[in-house]
Amino acid sequence: MGALIRIDGVTKRYCSTNGTVTPLNRISAEIPQGRLVVLMGPSGTGKSTLFRLLNRLENPDVGEITYQGIPLTKWDPVRLRREVHYVHQTPILFLDTVEENLSYPLSLQGKKASTERMREVLEQVGLPESFLKRHVDELSGGERQRVNLARSLMLDPPVLMLDEPTSSLDPKSVDTVEKMMIRARDQGRTVLLISHSREQAERVADVLWQLEEGRLIPGQVMR
Repeated sequence: MGALIRIDGVTKRYCSTNGTVTPLNRISAEIPQGRLVVLMGPSGTGKSTLFRLLNRLENPDVGEITYQGIPLTKWDPVRLRREVHYVHQTPILFLDTVEENLSYPLSLQGKKASTERMREVLEQVGLPESFLKRHVDELSGGERQRVNLARSLMLDPPVLMLDEPTSSLDPKSVDTVEKMMIRARDQGRTVLLISHSREQAERVADVLWQLEEGRLIPGQVMR
């Protein structure tokens, strides 16, 4: 199977008061369709930077990334972000109710979100239908994190990039979200997960990548 996403010799640099920082230094990797890839490494080593490049929130200084064989620079950014969808670690819920937040992504496409679909995605992240009428200010940090994830599932993206989606969750909710990730993979989606938990990686990963000192060590096959 060919690569769905190809990262070819990518470098990303930032200028800081202490000089130039290079979180990603000539990294290369391939991501096949329908795999669950876990990215690990110490804090501040470029994991979120890589997600930003894959989502084209930033561009590499050197090298190229392709999706479906097409360079990211040739993709319309809006279409790319619907296909390669980035779920940030910090939830941003900008409308009043959970229902409004879940329906918003489809409304941008001129589509109407059905109550059945919203109930379905809430169930996938372990929340009941009654949450649709909840005001976001009433939600705990873990509940906000799961609503944030449910909103992304409304788009049904082919590629789901998750930046520590279980960091604020209790063990039962962690189990629910991990099952959602595995189900998404089993349905043919490609899932990329940033995690600091080796135990979580062992539970869910098909392939484990390690990012350290700007270097990506890909390809440890877990299953």
